[in-house]
Amino acid sequence: MAQHRHKRETNARRLFGARALRLRATTLAAPLAVVATAGVVSLGVLTAEVSPVGLAGPHASDPVVGDTAAPGADLAGVVTRRPTLSRGSSSRAGIQATPKVAPAKAEITAKPAEPAGPTPVELVMAPAATREAIAGADTELWTTTLLNLWSEPGEKATNLGEVEAGEQVLVTGREMYGRVEIVWEQTSTRWVTAGYLSTEEPTALGGECSNGTSVPSGVSENIKKVHAAVCAAFPGISVYGTFRSDGEHAQGIAIDIMVSGSEGQAVADFVREYYADLGVSYIIYAQQIWSVERSGEGWRGMSDRGSTTANHYDHVHVTTY
Repeated sequence: MAQHRHKRETNARRLFGARALRLRATTLAAPLAVVATAGVVSLGVLTAEVSPVGLAGPHASDPVVGDTAAPGADLAGVVTRRPTLSRGSSSRAGIQATPKVAPAKAEITAKPAEPAGPTPVELVMAPAATREAIAGADTELWTTTLLNLWSEPGEKATNLGEVEAGEQVLVTGREMYGRVEIVWEQTSTRWVTAGYLSTEEPTALGGECSNGTSVPSGVSENIKKVHAAVCAAFPGISVYGTFRSDGEHAQGIAIDIMVSGSEGQAVADFVREYYADLGVSYIIYAQQIWSVERSGEGWRGMSDRGSTTANHYDHVHVTTY
């Protein structure tokens, strides 16, 4: 029995001794594995390519792009490949390096432009040029309508008043930008719109009759025009004959303007000049006749009718259409 017990104890010691040896090896291997694992992890951290999103890398649920994982690898641990950073890089742990910015160039200030010379208007309006223009003015014209008086020909002109139609003005001969210079009060000038000055003294056709004369309302419109024009141009004439029982007077298309001598001839010439505006057919004065139908012949002589009135020496006869 003693031998059998001795064998069992010996076998037990062998069994428990082997188990203890294995246990001690396992216990020793665990710390060594931890150390080895820490070394491998440390080496991996130093050599691994770091993602710029941070040390933790992408979230396990984020989509994985880049290199394909090796067969059997855990996809949750695969991260997007990024350019390898060296140990001397300043962009570790997701910290972006600040790029160097070139210093801004100094602003270049343009050189001020040289002051421009006098404008054409300033040259024309120079005092010496104006005095010379006034001294050389020698042409008189008449205004044909109411005109504004401007201080200069340019856009910066100031309105200094008006000049009535029919006024005689002295022009300097200078014209610019559609305006003509006239002498004003002998020592200065004004500028008026070009195209409204005439070499002939205008007449007030259809103007206001200021001497109180009139014609009957039943006469033709052309007779009214003749009376108004002659009355405005020759206000000294106060007698007009219209309706009469015979001929054209009875129709209201004829008028006798009671005037004689040189003034009578002036009235006859005036009506002849503006016959188209007044609707005149023919004129008789001082035993002469002028008609539209034979206007190319001018004034034509007439036969003697026996008296001053019959021969139209004391009045101008006008027949209208």
